[in-house]
Amino acid sequence: MAEKRSILFLQGPPSVFWSELADAFEAEGHRTHRIHVCPADRLFWRRKGAVNYRGRFEDWGTYLADFMRAEGVTDIVYYADQQAYHRVAAEVARGMNINAVAIEFGYLRPDWLTVERNGMGVYSHFPNDPARIRAIAADAPTPDLAVRFPYSFVAEAVAEVTYNLANVFLKPFYPHFNADKYYHPFVDYLSWVPRTVRQRKAQRDAVGVIADCKAGKWPFFMLAMQLQSDYQIRRNSHYGHLSGMLDEVIGSFARNAPSDARLVAKLHPLDNGRENWPRVLRETAARYGLEDRLLTIDGGDVADILPHARGCILVNSTVGLYAIRARCPTKVLGIAVFDIPGLTHQGTLDQFWVAPEPVDAALAEDFVKALAATIQVKGSFYDPAGRKVAQTEIVRRIAQGLVNEPGAFVSPPPRIEKARMAGVPLDA
Repeated sequence: MAEKRSILFLQGPPSVFWSELADAFEAEGHRTHRIHVCPADRLFWRRKGAVNYRGRFEDWGTYLADFMRAEGVTDIVYYADQQAYHRVAAEVARGMNINAVAIEFGYLRPDWLTVERNGMGVYSHFPNDPARIRAIAADAPTPDLAVRFPYSFVAEAVAEVTYNLANVFLKPFYPHFNADKYYHPFVDYLSWVPRTVRQRKAQRDAVGVIADCKAGKWPFFMLAMQLQSDYQIRRNSHYGHLSGMLDEVIGSFARNAPSDARLVAKLHPLDNGRENWPRVLRETAARYGLEDRLLTIDGGDVADILPHARGCILVNSTVGLYAIRARCPTKVLGIAVFDIPGLTHQGTLDQFWVAPEPVDAALAEDFVKALAATIQVKGSFYDPAGRKVAQTEIVRRIAQGLVNEPGAFVSPPPRIEKARMAGVPLDA
């Protein structure tokens, strides 16, 4: 009989997913615990028995260690592994030989979640050795990539806004809570107003540019923009601000790309407009004399663009996986789980414009199989049926010690040294 676990839930997604997951664990005879660190935690936790931490952030690690010791915690689970409280929790867990499990949106989204032991991104233990990936895939089933649990963007957006505004308006109940947000929620949401006003025209303009791309009007490379506020930028790359990335990419393109090529920069669909990337892109292009060769689009579907591109450049967005699966050569500038020889360009950015390394189609298929079999779980945070499917599998994997298994737990994390050499901020 499998050992019964004692599971501690820290911050979760803005969804009832965490409450239902605790129910699923208890239905199998495991104990569960919950610590609230902010007002919004209480909104989405539909169960009794949680405790509140209202102390200072600098005392969080000591409090957490004492709590886990007293309750005999065997596993902690959290959403967003680079959130400040969770970085501390992962460090404490390592020192106490307690499993730390990060749960996030999936790499194979929209219908998958990521469930990984000891962290994601820089701290991912998923292998980056093609031979090991092929070996895992050889024994893995073909994943179900059909979208079975769709949900509306509105549902996700409303939950996210509710979560963040609750932490603003109810902050006196947790006066020392460290939200670790790049933008204050008021700044974030109010910035959407002018962007929303412009969106219809921006979408029409994007459709025109994409039509030219598909028609082969000129050879082009796609630059996939990300969110300045995203932990993928703040904790899994060396860029303090994305304007530095734009200067690097556009400067390299000006010096090395074929003279007839265009660079198409696609804004992230959830960008709030605060950084005014179209203006930053125009000004950067002007410095390098590329006003007529840089195109910026705010709309459209990457699936329409990538099959026609000569290459895709990104920091570490999951657009990279779309590009790889579309067999579009891809250059990763930050740290990403899919930045692997045979999948992405391993040479320099300057070389990418003239000799991008092709995608190994067989390895790409094996990578998806290995990923789905080890650190991906079919399901959803928002669709009821998808939540149930995911929760059942998460309980099974954690209870049976199968997170990152079979064979996908490489220690030390294989991306740490690359991150250190690139100047990515690492925890002590």
